[in-house]
Amino acid sequence: MTTHPLQIARLTKSIELSDQTKHLEFEIPEVESFDFKSGQFVSIREQRADGKWITRAYSVASAPRRNCFDVCLNRVESGFMSNYLCDIAVGTEVHFHGPHGLFMLREHRQDALFISTGTGVAPFRAMAQWLFADPARNAGHCFWMVYGTRYPKDIYYREEFERMAAEHPNFHYVVTLSRAQEEWKGYRGYVQERVREIVGKRTDMQAYICGLNDMVSATRDLLQNEIGWDRKQIFYERYD
Repeated sequence: MTTHPLQIARLTKSIELSDQTKHLEFEIPEVESFDFKSGQFVSIREQRADGKWITRAYSVASAPRRNCFDVCLNRVESGFMSNYLCDIAVGTEVHFHGPHGLFMLREHRQDALFISTGTGVAPFRAMAQWLFADPARNAGHCFWMVYGTRYPKDIYYREEFERMAAEHPNFHYVVTLSRAQEEWKGYRGYVQERVREIVGKRTDMQAYICGLNDMVSATRDLLQNEIGWDRKQIFYERYD
């Protein structure tokens, strides 16, 4: 039994981001506001048919707004929770607790990179929304959203980030694909290559990294051992 108090969230919107990925929006009917820091996560807890309770953590994919939060998740083969959430109808209520986690923007702001692959983009959507909702939060600094995936169909929230980059000269949206077809006109390869180009020899920046362990480790190694960053400039969260 969880030691965290459970709350109820009701699904208000379900959007297909790709054939295996959903964007879900929830509201918490019993409260007027849900307070958290962009980058934190919630733990959703539901019961399987055999009576066993399953809990899975999902980064909140939205900045704080009233009593609502969004999540972004992939279907996992034979995974109870991911398939359950991807299949529920609007109006369904789920149990959750949170917010949790320390993966959030530091008070001391510097130029920063948000580096992610796949659904690791979720906390960065929340951070970017928060940063650019108020000019005072981003003034004097530049931010790069560096996103990597295999195919164009898996570029989540692309239109939103492109619009944000068009509206804010200090926000740069960089997508790179590792298995793009010939018609793809953008960057190719892995996020580390784009990070190396953006950073150059600078050591006065911050990096926030979210994704699978291989990418997180490779990017940390690049920044610390090749470019010479202090580990205290690098903040990360792994999904595996």
